[in-house]
Amino acid sequence: MILFLTRTYFPEGTNGKLECEGKLICYTIELPWKRNERGISCIPEGKYFIRKRYSAKYKWHLELVDVPNRTYILIHPANNAQKELRGCIAPVTKLSGPGLGLMSRKAFTKLKDLVYKALDNKESVELIVQ
Repeated sequence: MILFLTRTYFPEGTNGKLECEGKLICYTIELPWKRNERGISCIPEGKYFIRKRYSAKYKWHLELVDVPNRTYILIHPANNAQKELRGCIAPVTKLSGPGLGLMSRKAFTKLKDLVYKALDNKESVELIVQ
């Protein structure tokens, strides 16, 4: 499975559109681009594999593998990139401003169900960020 994340950059945050086979899954919010600096920047454009991950904080969620100079780049619910993200990607149902979105948990569940189904069927899941 290949997911495409098409970004729009703003000084306050990064907004995206996440698609699979030409169909919209959800929108995304991230921190603004600040040269891949840990904790304050979105990740570089490129190809990343996605795997399942569990933590006490987020329960079952998604992690991007082999992000250059970064660790624990996750896909988890958040509605405000500046307040809730440190480089991760948050799915949202609707964009409400640069780095801001609405109904993140609903969008996250839709994305997680889709990705987990593919992973459970032993498919690889790739995210192309552009």
